[in-house]
Amino acid sequence: MSIDWAAFTPWSALAGGALIGLAAALFALVNGRVAGISGLLGSLLQPQGEGRGEKMAFLLGLLLAPLLWATFAALPPVHFGTGSLGLIAAGLLVGIGTRYGSGCTSGHGVCGVSRLSPRSLVATLCFMAAGFATVFVLRHLLRG
Repeated sequence: MSIDWAAFTPWSALAGGALIGLAAALFALVNGRVAGISGLLGSLLQPQGEGRGEKMAFLLGLLLAPLLWATFAALPPVHFGTGSLGLIAAGLLVGIGTRYGSGCTSGHGVCGVSRLSPRSLVATLCFMAAGFATVFVLRHLLRG
């Protein structure tokens, strides 16, 4: 493995991380709950629920932010190393995992870890271990 130092952008990564943290903190302060994306989306799919406007605005912001960025600068190229079937399978597996894990990487990894929640620390360690194992299997065992 090597690092493409010409493409290494620590300042934009730092700014992106700070914006994610700021958005999560503001959402928690204003709404009194963590900004777990799977929980927000799941609650919007239920017929009854409070704070639907704030949740919809937050999720809409996630979708519109790249479009706003594209008005000022070119979006980075996106390349998926798999076809449509692989993306669908990955999405379904992530969705199932968020239900079994009672949250997603944004809820546990960003909001829960920052609150030092033991459950979120364990969940984030499990996410990371599963990701490492998946990459190892796909890149080293199956491509052989």
